[in-house]
Amino acid sequence: MTLQDRPVPLSNADNLDAAFDVLSRLIRSRLNDEEIAPEGSVTLSYFDDGSSLGNFIRDHQPQFVEYVIVMLALLPHVRPTLLDSILRPMLDAPAQMPELGGVRDPDSRTFMPTGQTAAFLLAGHDMDGRFAVHRVFSPSHWFAQKGILQLEPAKPGAPLLSGQISMSPEWIYQLTLGELQPPAFSAEFPAHRLSTQLEWNDLILQPATTEALGHIRAWILHAAELRESWFDAGRFAPGYRALFFGPSGTGKTLAATLLGKFTKRAVYRIDLSAIVSKYIGETEKNLAKVFEIAESRDWILFFDEADALFGKRTNVKDSHDRYANQEVSYLLQRIENCDALCILATNLRSNIDDAFLRRFNSIVQFTEPGPEERMRIWRRAARPQLLPDAVIGKLRDYELTGGAIVNVVQFAAIQAIAAGRDHISLEDAELGIQREVEKEGKVFRRLNS
Repeated sequence: MTLQDRPVPLSNADNLDAAFDVLSRLIRSRLNDEEIAPEGSVTLSYFDDGSSLGNFIRDHQPQFVEYVIVMLALLPHVRPTLLDSILRPMLDAPAQMPELGGVRDPDSRTFMPTGQTAAFLLAGHDMDGRFAVHRVFSPSHWFAQKGILQLEPAKPGAPLLSGQISMSPEWIYQLTLGELQPPAFSAEFPAHRLSTQLEWNDLILQPATTEALGHIRAWILHAAELRESWFDAGRFAPGYRALFFGPSGTGKTLAATLLGKFTKRAVYRIDLSAIVSKYIGETEKNLAKVFEIAESRDWILFFDEADALFGKRTNVKDSHDRYANQEVSYLLQRIENCDALCILATNLRSNIDDAFLRRFNSIVQFTEPGPEERMRIWRRAARPQLLPDAVIGKLRDYELTGGAIVNVVQFAAIQAIAAGRDHISLEDAELGIQREVEKEGKVFRRLNS
């Protein structure tokens, strides 16, 4: 698909124009000490036009307080001069009304609304109204649960509502450009999205493994129905935990990716090396955002080489061991309570702590392919004219994983191209097999000599 061929998201402009008109009237009413919402003057209106903002309002049905706070959070990114244009004619200096709150961005000089700004505009001096605003910023509110916006922590000793209203960048994109952008990989978001152009029939597995993956796929598709129609409240455990174990190259990562592709869920691979921090407490902090977003967007989390963090816990010999075990315990609990699908992958099942094994909903073994499975993998690894059946028949008895076979075919294809041939020869393939075998420190023995 070219850039020109991409579908253009429906514009949010009409809804934003209407929303900021509401916000402007609200601000002027408060500053003029008028009734905030005389009948018909301030309404929560939107265009149910299929745009992202229209769908957001339709799906979440925000209360007026919530609607205004969302618009305040968007304001600096869409209409950064709106508040200043209203305030300047009405006030000699903004400092005359400290209850307005707000902070100035040091670079752009944009007025950034704070919790105080929201409380003043929506409640004035009404204590119950201000408490209602405060509750919107609580961790239990759906804004926080869905990772939409938050109130930044106040400075020590400062008013609790003096923190800036901060919307997550991905939701800013969604409610402006109409595209929900995932966070960029960083220490604070140590996860990469997995994708593949392969299909289910490209995943050659033993029947028992295929059956187990089918059960997981069914859970993904029907979890909401199970929770809502089949179980009483509190009796349906949140999320699903699966352990994939088996040698490298047997399809664990591809299986997780395909589960996401065919259930229309994003799959994110957690970079454990980026999570583990030498600073106490940083590991939990680095994972917190990933879990929050995964739960709010129904992602699949894939922890590769999971024994690096979730393996057998060490004996406590010093304070470092004690804190390491605390981090592991925290992560185990966080995964157990995660309302999403979490897949942990390891080469050896025995590497995972026995206490955690009992918490998995499913344990799936990925075995090395047998001769018939290897034949199918060889055939799918390259076009028939490039890798003739006559050659494949002589390769089936080399005990390789699917990942190793793909590596061999790619290496052998390069050899063939460099030699000016239009197909892979047995010699090309066996040279590639030799390289794969010797990678593992084993001695290569040619089977066709």
